Amino acid sequence: MLAVEEAILASVNEVGAIATQEGLKRFDADGDPIVLGGIKWYSRGPEEKTYQTPYGEVSVERHLYQRAGGGQTYCPMEYGARIVHTATPRFAKMVSHKLAQSSALQVKSDLEENHGRALSKLLIQDLGTSVATVAQAKQESWSYAVPKLQAEIATVGIGIDGAIIRLCGPQWREAMTGSLSLYGADGQREHTIYIGASPQHGKELFLERMEREITQLKALYPQAVYVGIADGAKCNWTFLEQHVEHQIADFYHASEYLTDAADVIWNRLKDKGKRDAWLHAHCSQLKHEPDGVQAILKELKAIDVQRWPVARAEKLAACITYLTNQSPRMKYAEYQAAGMPIGSGVTEAACKTLVKQRLCRSGMQWSEKGAQAILSLRALVLTVSRWDQFWNKINQYGVPDLKTA
Repeated sequence: MLAVEEAILASVNEVGAIATQEGLKRFDADGDPIVLGGIKWYSRGPEEKTYQTPYGEVSVERHLYQRAGGGQTYCPMEYGARIVHTATPRFAKMVSHKLAQSSALQVKSDLEENHGRALSKLLIQDLGTSVATVAQAKQESWSYAVPKLQAEIATVGIGIDGAIIRLCGPQWREAMTGSLSLYGADGQREHTIYIGASPQHGKELFLERMEREITQLKALYPQAVYVGIADGAKCNWTFLEQHVEHQIADFYHASEYLTDAADVIWNRLKDKGKRDAWLHAHCSQLKHEPDGVQAILKELKAIDVQRWPVARAEKLAACITYLTNQSPRMKYAEYQAAGMPIGSGVTEAACKTLVKQRLCRSGMQWSEKGAQAILSLRALVLTVSRWDQFWNKINQYGVPDLKTA
């Protein structure tokens, strides 16, 4: 039966290639002069070119137009059929979706094994880069709708974080991640928008994209409460304070400082039982008691560290400093009572799913352009409904001239 099924796949690909070849011809011009931008263009005559489709390569004779003085060319068939690089839109969508999830070599193997399509690694990368370039070229002018949600949105949580990736060199740099999460009145997350930027893409451009998304959400949900959640870095609060009503220090980041305090107070190895009980009680105190952070600070500051080793005392001091600086943002009992999120788990997950799972595999190192291409594709794929909206826009508006976009 396996042989029968493989023969069917080969036959379907053969028929599909023929049908696609004929379908492409429907988008061609008839060879008569055309006017674009008030200028007359003339056909150089039918010229043959090979295109990639889900079913195989096809060669098509199509008209290529040029102005009387020469220069740039224009292919009506490629524009009308929404050709991306040298691929039909369905095949470009298929390959770029796979490349957002897996390496080019894995995509190559997948296409050969499951689709009967043999493509070079370089062509796969070029197709993915072309699709990502369209997304980047249109990120300011193409907006995306939030899918229809069951619950009324009461809170919007905005988070910013970073994840370290390896660039060619090699050098390790921070890629930026952003998340905008919509919560119902019951505190349940209904939808999340993801944004990613490679290290050299520029933090300023990343923040501009975040601002555009925030502006669109505020137009959709003016009644919602907007909260910013971050780990404590000053640059994050500088950005968030312009856009949110409440700034919340990530509870899980705060609990890491309490974990360090528990380690140095109780000696992780000798007093593990006491250490674990202390940590559990103080995390609960911080999370549920209105004045929890003040009570914890009072206790920590009262500890006599004069006989402690320097490194041990410094670790406790770091915890005290962090809790002191962030205490105005640690009203966790109040936040929870109001249905607000208190942890940046969504943003932390974005660092993992958007960046780490794809860009930080064993041995990987990236060019700035390559990293940004993958992050652009993954942000579209991971944000529910956005991938299909992106391709619907290509179908509606066409593929921009990437040389001039």
